[in-house]
Amino acid sequence: MLFSLLFVVNVQAQENENQPVIVTGAESMERYLPMLEGQRVALLINHTSIVGPEKVLLLDTLLKRGVNIVKIFAPEHGFRGKAEAGEKVSDDKDSKTGLPIISLYGSTKKPTEAHLADVDVLIYDIQDVGARFYTYISTMQYAMEACAAYGKRIMILDRPNPNGFYVDGPVLDKSQKSFVGMQPVPIVYGMTAGEYAIMLVGEKWFDGAENLDMTVIPCVGYDHSVMYELPVNPSPNLRTMAAVYLYPSLCLFEGTDVSVGRGTKFPFQQFGHPAFKDRMMYGFMPNIADEGPDPLHAGKTCYGIMLATTTEEAKKVAAGYVKVTWLIRAYEWFPEKDKFFNNFFEKLAGTKELRKQVEQGWSQEDIRAGWQKDLDAFKKTRKKYLLYKDFES
Repeated sequence: MLFSLLFVVNVQAQENENQPVIVTGAESMERYLPMLEGQRVALLINHTSIVGPEKVLLLDTLLKRGVNIVKIFAPEHGFRGKAEAGEKVSDDKDSKTGLPIISLYGSTKKPTEAHLADVDVLIYDIQDVGARFYTYISTMQYAMEACAAYGKRIMILDRPNPNGFYVDGPVLDKSQKSFVGMQPVPIVYGMTAGEYAIMLVGEKWFDGAENLDMTVIPCVGYDHSVMYELPVNPSPNLRTMAAVYLYPSLCLFEGTDVSVGRGTKFPFQQFGHPAFKDRMMYGFMPNIADEGPDPLHAGKTCYGIMLATTTEEAKKVAAGYVKVTWLIRAYEWFPEKDKFFNNFFEKLAGTKELRKQVEQGWSQEDIRAGWQKDLDAFKKTRKKYLLYKDFES
């Protein structure tokens, strides 16, 4: 393995009232632009790949610097980040630059040898939210595998993890491996994309890891005690920091018949079902989609709970651990128990045990105790690959 790690040493991070000044890997151009001279460069990016307070796309910035960009690869939700979850993304051409856009969430999820034939360096720069089932890290792994297989260099421009201040949830059992969970990590793994990439290589969690030529450009001013607030929404249904904090717990509902508010103004800030009418007064109605698939229970009033309308409320009810109380409560309220879960639940949970535990009436405390041994083992592995000061644990 050829691996390099380039820290920026000439930027002084300063504290302000809210959080430290953080310089992302993408913004640390003096560290990686020299390595792109004379190289044919592909970008694996989306709408979150921005630099500076003006939020200029990395693509536009690099083109102005004279970098030879030959193509763009796009993850789930597409290059512009507008496609709904699970919606197929097709190959396209960027209307502004004329560059080809290769979808990695369509007929293929991994760059092919033909895709990389005219590429020397593949740059990955996407803002993640730090949940195992958020598919950007799966796309990153596939890109790493392809670069290792075809002798291409990959460069990871690191960004802070907004849920990087804790580690929690069941660790994925390899029998449940899928695109929403490819490695034995918990739901919240507490690592940046750069740290996660180093762990993938260090643990040899994919074939050919030892052959990968990889460079990671770390952030400056970030550590794992920082609750980083995202400058851009990372996907269509994570529109607020409240949703980002609630997402690791609420995404489990995507494996059930309960709505998390897709098709409303507050996705991933609430949950409900038409059958909960006698249980709760609060209601919301998912709208029928103008484009793409309809959200769950579109056009029907769902009754349930609004968990948080502000960032501060979300921090109080969810930030810091994966909460299964809401899942347990919804199951208790659900009238037809055999129709509550769907076949996707085990893939999201990463284990067959959580479903069984909810069905058997386990408490949140007992469920969390059940995943603690595997969680502790993962934490030891994680420590080996951290680039930034860890949170107090």
